[in-house]
Amino acid sequence: MKSVFIFLSLCLIIISSTYSQKFESLDKSPMDMVYYPDNYAHDRKFAPQLIGQDTALVRIIYSRPSKKDREIFGKLIPYGKVWRTGANEAPELKVYRDLTLGGQQIKAGTYALLTIPDSSEWTIILSSDLDQWGAYSYSENKDVLRFKIPVKQTDQVIENFSIRFKKKDANMAVMHLAWDRTLVEIPLGL
Repeated sequence: MKSVFIFLSLCLIIISSTYSQKFESLDKSPMDMVYYPDNYAHDRKFAPQLIGQDTALVRIIYSRPSKKDREIFGKLIPYGKVWRTGANEAPELKVYRDLTLGGQQIKAGTYALLTIPDSSEWTIILSSDLDQWGAYSYSENKDVLRFKIPVKQTDQVIENFSIRFKKKDANMAVMHLAWDRTLVEIPLGL
């Protein structure tokens, strides 16, 4: 009986170690989130009395790949092809109220943000196809909005792909997409 108990105990230990939880290592392109207005998320964390004063207008959840001494646009990210605008899943753009993006009206809702980079201009695409990995399942039929915007060059190298918002005035903000020395500025009408 004692040997049966020892045998069963060993089997249980082997089985439990085989099925123990294994965690993935850190993602090489970490996920990030940015709001407009920027203080919507940050001020409420440190100053809860501000809750209710401003309303978020836009939120983007995206992944931030690194440059790592690579040539990005035209090489790693080919010109003229749909890009997921970051890494991993296509970014999720949540618009909390109707506004304009690139001068075009957009209804409140959640969209995938995709782009088609080129050397002098990018095509910006909002798609209704959410939760897509990369742009492999991209279908133009699901485009909600599409427009072109000129490309600018930065003075400094941006190591990780970044999306940020900057207020221009009471009725206008700019969404910046930047990586390496490439910068795209998308007008956001409030």
